[in-house]
Amino acid sequence: MIKAVFFDIDGTLLSYKTHKVLPGTMKALEELRQKGVRLFISSGRPMVLIPPMPLTFDGYITVNGGYCIAGDNVIVSCPINPDDCSNWLDYASANDITTMCFTEKEMYINRIDYVARALQAQLGFEMPPVKPIQELFGKQVYQFIAIQPAEKDSETLKYLQSCRMPRWHPVFSDIIPNTISKAVGIKAMLDHFGISADETMAFGDGANDIEMLQLAKIGIAMGNASQVVKDHADYVTDDADNEGIYNALKHFGIIN
Repeated sequence: MIKAVFFDIDGTLLSYKTHKVLPGTMKALEELRQKGVRLFISSGRPMVLIPPMPLTFDGYITVNGGYCIAGDNVIVSCPINPDDCSNWLDYASANDITTMCFTEKEMYINRIDYVARALQAQLGFEMPPVKPIQELFGKQVYQFIAIQPAEKDSETLKYLQSCRMPRWHPVFSDIIPNTISKAVGIKAMLDHFGISADETMAFGDGANDIEMLQLAKIGIAMGNASQVVKDHADYVTDDADNEGIYNALKHFGIIN
């Protein structure tokens, strides 16, 4: 019996075309709630970038599992090592890299260029305030976003001794502690609510969702997911703009 369902946001819960929850998805969420199933957000976004939702979720796994909350309870809080923060900011400054910085309650970007504007249009988020890189030193950071080509990531990791760089978008990588993932956040959330992983379902479309899909009893890849994500899923549904969540829940008989 499924008692908890975890949802990625971009390309999963939200349509890429409208940046909203589709009608069928909303219907499915309401039916899950009526059945007593707990609902969770599991995203690479920080809390400040999670858009208003049409219903309340039981918990939020944010910044890829680095900061997780349920109501007033902080379930996980795992910021990046301060030395790695400084190393990344030095590297980004020396190599003229656009970077975003996510703290517990705030976000910043060192500059707004055409790539950042394109990301804003595609993902539908509010552009963070601009701050010079020098002002970001010394902050407790949970995640950086490195706007750079994928082939640069291996070079960047040489300067980050305790971080990894999951990439779910061709334009940028997330920088997070190497002990953190969405699966780590989910495990902590399940412990908090007394739910087994065998009673869960998860939906995602990005490479940062793979561990989450593997952990869940039923891991669902959206139709718009990359092939590597689909290869790690138990089932591939329709894409985010064609009621993939609703159709998968119907397929498995979780909703009527």
